[in-house]
Amino acid sequence: MEAIIKKADILIEALPYIHAFRKKTIVIKYGGSILGEEKIRRGVLEDIVFLSFMGIRPVLIHGGGPSITEKMKQEGKKSEFFEGIRVTDSGTLKIVNEELTKLNQLIVKEMKELKGEAISLSGNEDIIKAKKKSGKGRKDLGFVGEIIGINKTMILNKLQKEIIPVICPMAKDEHGQVYNVNADEAASAIAVELAAEKFVLLTNVKGIMRNIEDHESFISSLNIKEAKSLIKQHVIQEGMIPKLKACIHTVEGGVKKTHIIDARIPHALLLEIFTDEGIGTEITV
Repeated sequence: MEAIIKKADILIEALPYIHAFRKKTIVIKYGGSILGEEKIRRGVLEDIVFLSFMGIRPVLIHGGGPSITEKMKQEGKKSEFFEGIRVTDSGTLKIVNEELTKLNQLIVKEMKELKGEAISLSGNEDIIKAKKKSGKGRKDLGFVGEIIGINKTMILNKLQKEIIPVICPMAKDEHGQVYNVNADEAASAIAVELAAEKFVLLTNVKGIMRNIEDHESFISSLNIKEAKSLIKQHVIQEGMIPKLKACIHTVEGGVKKTHIIDARIPHALLLEIFTDEGIGTEITV
């Protein structure tokens, strides 16, 4: 009986959050590093479908870096990165497009198996508008795009019909050229354009750490000024830099709260959104 009562208590704790976020948009970025782990992926997708059932409007943007790197390795191509961005020649672009499309379709399929209403929205469908991006020092990044606009009408149309948009980070320029864009940047731009209530980055670490080797150095809350200072002081490790920058950009764009959480924790998304304490790092104004 106590276990049953405890379950009811948990639901009651979630009630004010369900009320507060009902019909609000939450943009979720799901990192490629944990997409390949079936058990974790299913838990994440269960959470997203649950949010939709509660009347909340989730939008999912996913990466796919490890799958892309593995496919390139199989084809004898070496992965090259510059400041955390994948240098993308025409052959790499083809692989990126194929791997992201496969992941996108898998996510939609699994959401539907969970009885969720989901639809694939590819960057190739003019969801994300971009121009060619140049690296610092005039480094040629190839077919890497700098995001200049988001077609929010198509996304909002799906949300109003209670359909979960699943978006992969591919973009087009005004001439129809396809570009690879950073998934964190894409998710941030979409969150800002949709005026989302929250922006959540799912990753494979607890959140922001002052020292990656010291679990006691975890930071549960940051404001923009503190976040920028950590980057400037080189406290943040390389892989976390684009994620933290995406959160900063999102908050500066008007989104109230952003979160970086560990998707390996069962139902991490629900714990972050529907509980008083949360589990990850929160970045606010």
